[in-house]
Amino acid sequence: MAKITLPSTLARLASGQSELEIEGPTAGVLLRRLEERHEALRGWILDERGRLRAHVNLFVNDAPGSLESPVGAGDELHVLQAISGGRPEAETVSEAELLVGTKKGLIVLRGPRGGAMEIAGRYFPGQVVEYAMRDARSGRVFASVTHGQFGPHLYFSDDLAGEWTEADGPAFPDDVDAAVDRTWVVVPGASDGLLWAGVAPAALFRSEDDGASWELVRSLWDHPTRPEWQGGLGGLCLHSICPWPGEPGRLAVAVSAAGVWITDDGGATWRRGGRGLVPRYLPEEARENTLMLCVHKMERSPVRPERLYCQFHGGVYRSDDRGVTWTDLHSAGGLPADFGFPIVVDPRDADCAWVIPLTADVDRVTPDGRVRVYETVDAGATWQPRHQGLPQEDAYLTLLRQAFCHDGREPLGLAFGTTSGEVFVSADAGATWVTAARRLPPITSVRAG
Repeated sequence: MAKITLPSTLARLASGQSELEIEGPTAGVLLRRLEERHEALRGWILDERGRLRAHVNLFVNDAPGSLESPVGAGDELHVLQAISGGRPEAETVSEAELLVGTKKGLIVLRGPRGGAMEIAGRYFPGQVVEYAMRDARSGRVFASVTHGQFGPHLYFSDDLAGEWTEADGPAFPDDVDAAVDRTWVVVPGASDGLLWAGVAPAALFRSEDDGASWELVRSLWDHPTRPEWQGGLGGLCLHSICPWPGEPGRLAVAVSAAGVWITDDGGATWRRGGRGLVPRYLPEEARENTLMLCVHKMERSPVRPERLYCQFHGGVYRSDDRGVTWTDLHSAGGLPADFGFPIVVDPRDADCAWVIPLTADVDRVTPDGRVRVYETVDAGATWQPRHQGLPQEDAYLTLLRQAFCHDGREPLGLAFGTTSGEVFVSADAGATWVTAARRLPPITSVRAG
């Protein structure tokens, strides 16, 4: 097997994978087999005649290559964007977009990457936008809107300068005695046109038409254990959806407070995960077999998909077996608190992740009035604070589970927003931070556009 490495622009079209192993005798054969595996890449590297596009460079290991270059087992084929002068360099992007869901509408921020940003648009004024995201495959933007009087609605737009269209759902079918309270999250699936949505009360919905219509995943809703499911302080909600890159049928979801659920057959059947998560909020004798596992956020590594991380209600954990069993990462030390809501995983390094701890359990603000993002580069064995540029005195801030994200670029950009209306950004994987926006409404979600 040879390894193909892709820049982030193309990795998004390969189910988020920046490194893929493929067998073939030449670079051209590898690229054609790559296209067969990931249809969305067709036309991006090779043109319709099968020739290398003019502004794409190939390197085999450290030497310039061509479609005819031989490639053997253990070799690396690097696909690079051509820069002026023809010399391949790291991706450089100066402009950035953030989709910021708030209690008073969706705010679109644009500006220099890693710098102060301007409000480029505001949509759904006066309404709670629980979550907003842009599907990198189609460019379509989704906004989950909860109207104070008229309930939850999911909208999408293919052009923010144009109109918004309301999706058909998510909504329960007529034979289900329930109504959607809010849509917590919308996540692109591992095949074209496939999206997943998590709602409250905890249910999973599926769309196969780019989010225009939605269908309830009945197998999870009708699971025999559902009568035992209990909600957390935010209600009974399905808030984390982790597709498996390249395999549409494999999925892990997290429910507050009913734990981790895994399917390998597209949702036909489900099994429990979460062994090793310790609910210290329950009496010790009630912990072993409980379903009351309050996962706050769960994320999968796209380059090592059997690995997931989660921020739990009392601890940070890692799973190396698809979510079945979990290892406590807080006990290793380095974190000032075992409580928090969001977690972010580096899309190119399965050993690297970030959390933002909060004091538990009633206060739920940054410890000691200092805003600090904690990074691990060794899969949770140690944690280091990253706070240059962040407030370090009398800053008692709170952020929610969907309000921390990465941008997928290189070097990796990070962004988070607070319930007091600040947005902080980093263009160097958290080493330094800048205040991108102030005095926004309370922030519910932040996603890179």
